Amino acid sequence: MLLIVGLGNPGSRYAANRHNIGFMAVDEIVRRHCFSPWRQRFQGDVAEGRLDGEKTMALKPRTYMNESGRAVGEAMRFFKLRPEDVVVFHDELDLAPGKLRVKRGGGHAGHNGLRSIIAHIGPDFRRVRIGIGHPGDPARVTGYVLGDFAKSDREWSEPLLEAIGEAAPLLASGRQDNDFAARIGQACKNLRQGQ
Repeated sequence: MLLIVGLGNPGSRYAANRHNIGFMAVDEIVRRHCFSPWRQRFQGDVAEGRLDGEKTMALKPRTYMNESGRAVGEAMRFFKLRPEDVVVFHDELDLAPGKLRVKRGGGHAGHNGLRSIIAHIGPDFRRVRIGIGHPGDPARVTGYVLGDFAKSDREWSEPLLEAIGEAAPLLASGRQDNDFAARIGQACKNLRQGQ
């Protein structure tokens, strides 16, 4: 079983924030692959479906970003999953807008959602780092990540989210993470070119 987690903050106030792009990515996977309707469980919202034939649960913690690990840990323990079965989608300041990287393990790089998850399940889960860019000044980071995407950001965010939804089956067991990242890059290029 695969557990895919989107990081963000619950509620309409935060829905369009840059910090919520993890929620947006998981929403697109759930929509694209016809998962079950969302319901509340494990201190979050969950939807169930299949990716490449593998049973998959999508989770959006309702604990707010800084306590995301509580929901992830609860779901992981209930299903007796290993950290390797968990894929977390989150915003990444250190990547340019529209860039995406996949990695296994590592630190939290100051991301409070990752910090919480590491505290609850350890560092050995997969991360899909979705670039949102950096405001340039460290003093502006909080306002930037908790600010809404600009209308001009749709030029890269919409194709990227569509590509994530399309390529999500590659995250299922036996697939390589770099295949997922490469497929995303190609799909984004094709969408931008109108193919």
